[in-house]
Amino acid sequence: MKNKQKTASLDTIRMEIDAIDAQLLKLLNKRAQCAIDIAGIKRTKNLKFHSPERERAVLERLAAINKGPFPNDAMKFIFREIMSASLALEQPLKVAFLGPEGTFTNLAAVRHFGSFAQYIPVESIKAVFDAVEYGECHYGLVPIENSNEGVVSYTLDMFMDCELKIAAEVLLEVSHNLLSRTGEKDRIRRIFSHPQGLAQCRGWLEANMPGVPLLDAISTSKAAEIAASDEDAGAVASELAARIYDLKVIKRRIQDKKNNYTRFLVIAKESPKKTGSDKTSIMFSIKDKPGALYEVLYPFKQSGINLTKIESRPSKRRAWEYIFFVDMQGHTDDDKISSAIEKVKRNCLYLTVLGSYPVDARLYKR
Repeated sequence: MKNKQKTASLDTIRMEIDAIDAQLLKLLNKRAQCAIDIAGIKRTKNLKFHSPERERAVLERLAAINKGPFPNDAMKFIFREIMSASLALEQPLKVAFLGPEGTFTNLAAVRHFGSFAQYIPVESIKAVFDAVEYGECHYGLVPIENSNEGVVSYTLDMFMDCELKIAAEVLLEVSHNLLSRTGEKDRIRRIFSHPQGLAQCRGWLEANMPGVPLLDAISTSKAAEIAASDEDAGAVASELAARIYDLKVIKRRIQDKKNNYTRFLVIAKESPKKTGSDKTSIMFSIKDKPGALYEVLYPFKQSGINLTKIESRPSKRRAWEYIFFVDMQGHTDDDKISSAIEKVKRNCLYLTVLGSYPVDARLYKR
């Protein structure tokens, strides 16, 4: 008798789930129609079709009212996909990334924009910038720094010669794997990966693959593509790359430091509006004289502004001239930030604001 009651109860709950699923589907289609109607209004008023500020507000509002037990992280993922699919009904976002498919940059782009954006793989970081600057893509996504290996210098260099803005940042945990066609470790005669990937796994590779040449590829995914056509080659790449290129995983998580994150920047022709949890990035050069950097940075101290990163790069225009890149907490719409930047500008040869954009909260959850 008890078993019959349990079965009846199970069947009843399953029927309830089926009814809820049908209701969810109906509501999803209703929401999609609302998105289509909004798209029509935007076209009539000549408004931009993508509003990252609105998407962020939706996710924050839902997280605030979510009482559980459904977890917020899963909820945000689902609604990111819903918004991505709804936007694609009007016009898919075109996003350039360092290709080919399966790179960590590709993964970061999907995490930020959802699965229904149109992802355009390109062969270099410069090509990402060009695709956005020439209007071929709405956004681009480029790596800027790794928690173990530091800044990606080429990305910083690109900001010197373009007028694009930073629109967002994305933090992605990076897990490297040794891949090959055969899955036989002893068969590998050479290993390919992006220089950053090889550097992040150097200790493991030296201990476990001694004497095997380590060769640079333009991306971890390109390394997987090479390994797919060469039975004697291995690749250090993601499991996504293994699936795309039909490779076998010899060893997972071979990075020397397990707490391995890469920060990516979303680039666009304009920065988003203030959210209340923002970061501003600037780039400047200064006169070559004693105390010059102190004079430039002092207004930030006076204003109590927290500088979260300072990097310097040779300008490549004149010998011993350097360009400084600075991240700070706050938005240029904040009077404190805008006033300090104006004061700083007086002591610079030149200064440009690269953008104000929302902080990726994952940076503070690790």
